[in-house]
Amino acid sequence: MKPSFSDRLLSWFDQHGRKDLPWQQDINPYRVWVSEIMLQQTQVTTVIPYYERFMARFPNVEALAAASTDEVLALWTGLGYYARARNLHKAAHVIAAEYRGRFPATLDDIQALPGVGRSTAGAIFSIACGGRAPILDGNVKRVLTRHAALPGWPGLKEVENSLWDLAEELTPHQRVADYTQAIMDLGATLCTRSKPSCEHCPVSADCQANAQSTQAEFPGKKPKKAIPERSTIMLLLENPDGEILLEQRPSQGIWGGLWSLPEITTNESLTDYLNEKWPGTHNIQQWAPLRHTFSHFHLDIHPVHVRLTAAPNAVMEGSQQLWYNGHPQQKIGLAAPVKKLLGIALQPDLLRETDS
Repeated sequence: MKPSFSDRLLSWFDQHGRKDLPWQQDINPYRVWVSEIMLQQTQVTTVIPYYERFMARFPNVEALAAASTDEVLALWTGLGYYARARNLHKAAHVIAAEYRGRFPATLDDIQALPGVGRSTAGAIFSIACGGRAPILDGNVKRVLTRHAALPGWPGLKEVENSLWDLAEELTPHQRVADYTQAIMDLGATLCTRSKPSCEHCPVSADCQANAQSTQAEFPGKKPKKAIPERSTIMLLLENPDGEILLEQRPSQGIWGGLWSLPEITTNESLTDYLNEKWPGTHNIQQWAPLRHTFSHFHLDIHPVHVRLTAAPNAVMEGSQQLWYNGHPQQKIGLAAPVKKLLGIALQPDLLRETDS
């Protein structure tokens, strides 16, 4: 009798699976939860340094719940999809208030946490809580659609439902934690998007896509549509002390809760804006445009560096603005392109300080 899908996968995992990732050490629900949130739509190699810094600062849910949003977003800067960080922080407050700091132990309670969907809940429940639940992250969808030659884009409800049925059927009742890690590893290391290593795959013998040489057709592609383009002017307003003005964005929407540069639309007059908001003499320099791509649109950023020759009014304490000098004590969350622009603007000042 041929070994089952899960038996073959587990045998492969015992020999070749990844077992030295940071979140696989000292396993507990909190550590697994943080890793699973960070790994949503993000590769392992990118996540590892962020995870290690995050866990060093917030070793448990109580520490995370007690932190400010700015401090959480500061450690998330550059990882993207910032709603994940905000939901992680909200969920820490829920766990601290409703569960007295103890991570919920049932699948339903885990899935009810902000930012935790069915697949993430299943991973936490199986890896850290010893329960049985299927998962269906991006890697697993790729493995299962190829193995069953399941047509259609997984974003369609009927395709997703079929995948959940298949994931439930294949998930074993023993060694579920290892199986969960194994099927994620298979997708990440062998059943990759391009050039999958089918000759090394433990379940290739009955993989329908492998038999038909149609691996590239699975999973089905999302119907294409034109990605819209938007433009904005970002102002690097630098005061005589070499500090750059930042504004905190609303908690909802793009870069929610992060600190960014003041913006005006490309239809607005820069001269009128400066004369109204920052009267006096200005030294203006336009920089090369910078494109930042979100999942649903391209943003073309036109940076303008403005040196204010007169000392501006102090930013009121408690307002949504601050003067930023790059000092490590200013622990704030920054959008990735803003962080890049600030690095360019502040680097000459840092060099002058080093030389003096």
